[in-house]
Amino acid sequence: MPCYEIDGVVPVVDPTAFVHESAILIGDVIVEAGCYIGPNASLRGDFGRILVGAGSNVQDNSVIHAFPGADAVLSPGSHIGHGVTLHGCTIGSYALIGIGSIVLDGAEIGHDALIGAGSLVTAGSRIPAGVLAHGRPATVVRELDEDTLSWKRDGVRIYQELAQRSLGTLRRVEPLAQPESDRPRVSTGPDVSRPLHESRADGPPGR
Repeated sequence: MPCYEIDGVVPVVDPTAFVHESAILIGDVIVEAGCYIGPNASLRGDFGRILVGAGSNVQDNSVIHAFPGADAVLSPGSHIGHGVTLHGCTIGSYALIGIGSIVLDGAEIGHDALIGAGSLVTAGSRIPAGVLAHGRPATVVRELDEDTLSWKRDGVRIYQELAQRSLGTLRRVEPLAQPESDRPRVSTGPDVSRPLHESRADGPPGR
Protein backbone atom coordinates (compact mmCIF):
# COMPACT_ATOMS: atom_id res chain seq x y z
CA MET A 1 0.00 0.00 0.00
CA PRO A 2 1.30 3.55 -0.64
CA CYS A 3 2.18 5.08 2.76
CA TYR A 4 3.85 8.45 3.07
CA GLU A 5 5.73 10.07 5.93
CA ILE A 6 5.35 13.81 6.46
CA ASP A 7 7.08 15.96 9.11
CA GLY A 8 8.63 12.75 10.44
CA VAL A 9 5.21 11.18 11.14
CA VAL A 10 4.61 7.73 9.62
CA PRO A 11 1.23 5.97 9.26
CA VAL A 12 0.53 3.02 11.59
CA VAL A 13 -1.34 -0.09 10.40
CA ASP A 14 -2.06 -3.00 12.72
CA PRO A 15 -0.92 -6.32 11.17
CA THR A 16 -4.48 -7.69 11.40
CA ALA A 17 -5.93 -4.79 9.40
CA PHE A 18 -6.28 -4.90 5.62
CA VAL A 19 -5.42 -1.85 3.52
CA HIS A 20 -5.88 -2.21 -0.24
CA GLU A 21 -2.79 -1.52 -2.31
CA SER A 22 -4.52 1.38 -4.11
CA ALA A 23 -5.47 3.16 -0.88
CA ILE A 24 -3.24 6.06 0.22
CA LEU A 25 -2.21 6.78 3.81
CA ILE A 26 -0.34 10.00 4.56
CA GLY A 27 1.25 11.09 7.84
CA ASP A 28 -0.61 10.84 11.14
CA VAL A 29 -2.93 7.95 10.30
CA ILE A 30 -3.58 5.12 12.76
CA VAL A 31 -5.45 2.04 11.54
CA GLU A 32 -6.25 -0.30 14.42
CA ALA A 33 -6.78 -4.05 14.53
CA GLY A 34 -9.17 -5.80 12.17
CA CYS A 35 -9.99 -2.80 9.99
CA TYR A 36 -10.76 -2.85 6.28
CA ILE A 37 -9.58 0.04 4.08
CA GLY A 38 -10.93 -0.32 0.53
CA PRO A 39 -9.60 0.48 -2.94
CA ASN A 40 -8.75 4.13 -3.67
CA ALA A 41 -9.54 5.31 -0.15
CA SER A 42 -7.53 8.42 0.79
CA LEU A 43 -6.60 8.98 4.45
CA ARG A 44 -4.63 12.23 4.65
CA GLY A 45 -3.13 12.84 8.06
CA ASP A 46 -1.09 15.80 6.81
CA PHE A 47 -2.98 18.42 8.87
CA GLY A 48 -4.42 16.43 11.79
CA ARG A 49 -4.66 12.88 13.10
CA ILE A 50 -6.89 10.25 11.52
CA LEU A 51 -7.80 7.43 13.88
CA VAL A 52 -9.61 4.41 12.46
CA GLY A 53 -10.78 2.41 15.47
CA ALA A 54 -10.60 -1.36 15.71
CA GLY A 55 -12.90 -3.32 13.42
CA SER A 56 -13.95 -0.30 11.35
CA ASN A 57 -14.27 -0.24 7.59
CA VAL A 58 -13.61 2.58 5.13
CA GLN A 59 -14.89 1.57 1.72
CA ASP A 60 -13.87 2.36 -1.86
CA ASN A 61 -13.16 5.98 -2.88
CA SER A 62 -13.82 7.43 0.57
CA VAL A 63 -11.78 10.42 1.76
CA ILE A 64 -10.84 11.29 5.34
CA HIS A 65 -9.14 14.61 6.14
CA ALA A 66 -9.27 17.52 8.61
CA PHE A 67 -8.39 21.17 9.07
CA PRO A 68 -4.96 21.93 10.61
CA GLY A 69 -4.81 20.84 14.24
CA ALA A 70 -8.10 18.96 14.10
CA ASP A 71 -8.61 15.21 14.12
CA ALA A 72 -10.93 12.80 12.35
CA VAL A 73 -11.93 9.96 14.66
CA LEU A 74 -13.70 6.74 13.75
CA SER A 75 -14.69 4.86 16.90
CA PRO A 76 -14.41 1.05 16.91
CA GLY A 77 -16.81 -0.65 14.52
CA SER A 78 -17.47 2.43 12.37
CA HIS A 79 -18.96 1.59 8.96
CA ILE A 80 -18.06 4.07 6.20
CA GLY A 81 -19.78 3.41 2.87
CA HIS A 82 -18.55 3.86 -0.69
CA GLY A 83 -17.54 7.35 -1.75
CA VAL A 84 -17.98 9.04 1.63
CA THR A 85 -16.13 12.22 2.65
CA LEU A 86 -15.33 12.72 6.34
CA HIS A 87 -13.69 16.01 7.31
CA GLY A 88 -12.58 16.63 10.88
CA CYS A 89 -15.54 14.81 12.42
CA THR A 90 -16.16 12.09 15.01
CA ILE A 91 -18.01 8.88 14.16
CA GLY A 92 -19.45 6.81 17.00
CA SER A 93 -19.07 3.06 17.37
CA TYR A 94 -21.17 1.04 14.92
CA ALA A 95 -22.45 4.17 13.19
CA LEU A 96 -23.08 3.66 9.47
CA ILE A 97 -22.35 6.50 7.05
CA GLY A 98 -24.29 5.76 3.87
CA ILE A 99 -22.93 5.75 0.33
CA GLY A 100 -21.87 9.16 -1.01
CA SER A 101 -22.49 11.07 2.22
CA ILE A 102 -20.46 14.02 3.51
CA VAL A 103 -19.79 14.69 7.20
CA LEU A 104 -18.16 18.05 7.88
CA ASP A 105 -15.91 19.56 10.52
CA GLY A 106 -16.82 19.25 14.17
CA ALA A 107 -19.84 17.06 13.48
CA GLU A 108 -20.44 14.17 15.87
CA ILE A 109 -22.33 11.06 14.82
CA GLY A 110 -23.67 9.06 17.78
CA HIS A 111 -23.03 5.36 18.22
CA ASP A 112 -25.32 3.08 16.22
CA ALA A 113 -26.65 6.01 14.16
CA LEU A 114 -27.37 5.58 10.46
CA ILE A 115 -26.72 8.41 8.01
CA GLY A 116 -28.75 7.76 4.86
CA ALA A 117 -27.02 7.59 1.48
CA GLY A 118 -26.20 10.92 -0.14
CA SER A 119 -26.65 12.97 3.03
CA LEU A 120 -24.80 16.12 4.09
CA VAL A 121 -24.08 16.43 7.81
CA THR A 122 -23.20 20.08 8.28
CA ALA A 123 -20.31 21.39 10.38
CA GLY A 124 -20.87 21.19 14.12
CA SER A 125 -23.98 19.02 13.86
CA ARG A 126 -24.81 16.47 16.55
CA ILE A 127 -26.61 13.32 15.43
CA PRO A 128 -27.88 11.32 18.44
CA ALA A 129 -27.18 7.65 19.01
CA GLY A 130 -29.40 5.04 17.42
CA VAL A 131 -31.28 7.22 14.93
CA LEU A 132 -31.71 7.49 11.17
CA ALA A 133 -30.70 10.89 9.81
CA HIS A 134 -31.00 11.80 6.16
CA GLY A 135 -31.05 14.73 3.76
CA ARG A 136 -29.04 17.78 2.72
CA PRO A 137 -28.71 18.99 5.41
CA ALA A 138 -29.23 15.78 7.35
CA THR A 139 -32.00 15.80 9.94
CA VAL A 140 -33.20 13.08 12.28
CA VAL A 141 -35.98 10.99 10.74
CA ARG A 142 -36.68 8.43 13.46
CA GLU A 143 -35.15 6.09 16.00
CA LEU A 144 -33.84 2.79 14.66
CA ASP A 145 -35.71 -0.37 15.57
CA GLU A 146 -33.98 -3.53 16.77
CA ASP A 147 -34.15 -5.16 13.34
CA THR A 148 -32.30 -2.26 11.74
CA LEU A 149 -29.71 -2.10 14.51
CA SER A 150 -29.06 -5.82 14.12
CA TRP A 151 -28.83 -5.55 10.32
CA LYS A 152 -26.42 -2.61 10.61
CA ARG A 153 -24.13 -4.32 13.10
CA ASP A 154 -24.12 -7.43 10.92
CA GLY A 155 -22.74 -5.28 8.11
CA VAL A 156 -19.79 -4.32 10.30
CA ARG A 157 -19.12 -7.99 11.01
CA ILE A 158 -19.15 -8.85 7.30
CA TYR A 159 -16.48 -6.23 6.60
CA GLN A 160 -14.40 -7.46 9.52
CA GLU A 161 -14.55 -10.89 7.91
CA LEU A 162 -13.68 -9.35 4.52
CA ALA A 163 -10.53 -7.86 6.04
CA GLN A 164 -9.37 -11.34 7.05
CA ARG A 165 -10.46 -12.90 3.72
CA SER A 166 -8.49 -10.22 1.90
CA LEU A 167 -5.39 -10.72 4.03
CA GLY A 168 -5.58 -14.44 3.34
CA THR A 169 -6.62 -14.73 -0.31
CA LEU A 170 -6.58 -11.40 -2.18
CA ARG A 171 -3.77 -11.20 -4.74
CA ARG A 172 -3.06 -9.45 -8.03
CA VAL A 173 -3.55 -11.71 -11.08
CA GLU A 174 -3.91 -11.54 -14.85
CA PRO A 175 -7.53 -11.92 -16.02
CA LEU A 176 -8.70 -15.08 -17.74
CA ALA A 177 -9.70 -14.87 -21.40
CA GLN A 178 -13.00 -16.60 -20.69
CA PRO A 179 -14.86 -18.04 -17.69
CA GLU A 180 -14.19 -21.62 -16.62
CA SER A 181 -16.94 -24.17 -17.22
CA ASP A 182 -17.13 -24.85 -13.49
CA ARG A 183 -16.39 -21.28 -12.39
CA PRO A 184 -16.56 -20.93 -8.59
CA ARG A 185 -18.16 -18.07 -6.71
CA VAL A 186 -16.67 -16.04 -3.91
CA SER A 187 -17.40 -17.34 -0.44
CA THR A 188 -20.30 -14.99 0.33
CA GLY A 189 -23.89 -15.13 -0.91
CA PRO A 190 -27.31 -13.59 -0.20
CA ASP A 191 -27.64 -15.73 2.89
CA VAL A 192 -24.78 -13.74 4.46
CA SER A 193 -26.37 -10.30 4.14
CA ARG A 194 -29.00 -8.55 2.04
CA PRO A 195 -30.09 -4.93 1.56
CA LEU A 196 -32.28 -3.71 4.39
CA HIS A 197 -35.38 -3.27 2.22
CA GLU A 198 -35.18 -6.93 1.14
CA SER A 199 -34.72 -8.11 4.71
CA ARG A 200 -37.81 -6.17 5.78
CA ALA A 201 -39.88 -7.44 2.85
CA ASP A 202 -39.36 -11.03 3.99
CA GLY A 203 -40.03 -10.31 7.64
CA PRO A 204 -43.29 -10.64 9.57
CA PRO A 205 -46.07 -8.04 9.10
CA GLY A 206 -45.20 -4.69 10.62
CA ARG A 207 -41.50 -5.34 10.63
